[in-house]
Amino acid sequence: MIPEKLLEIMKQDGVVAIATLGQDGPHMVNTWNSYLRISPDGRLLIPAGYMHRTEANIAFNPEVLITLGSSKVQGLHGAGAGFLIKGKATFITSGPDFDLMKSKFDWLRATLAVSLDSVTQTW
Repeated sequence: MIPEKLLEIMKQDGVVAIATLGQDGPHMVNTWNSYLRISPDGRLLIPAGYMHRTEANIAFNPEVLITLGSSKVQGLHGAGAGFLIKGKATFITSGPDFDLMKSKFDWLRATLAVSLDSVTQTW
């Protein structure tokens, strides 16, 4: 379910936007393309150093929207490609996925794991 083009983008410099919806309304947080990993079962794994409001929102409503892109990857209409990911997220603080991410990012306090509902190339 992970398109090759998305994997290319994850290797580039760029910003990832993660949108959640909590009791106080919508919230966005950012991370870097190169921080994303794919679990063996196809979930998106994201290191969380802070993301406390994101965690509270996900406890209220697990649905997330994620966008990422790169000007260095060929897109649908020329230079630049981007994706919209819709999924359900959870924060994990132990287990194999946490250990994998902790080995790569020693500063993380949790791993944001996203089960993908859809992955759509937007440009």
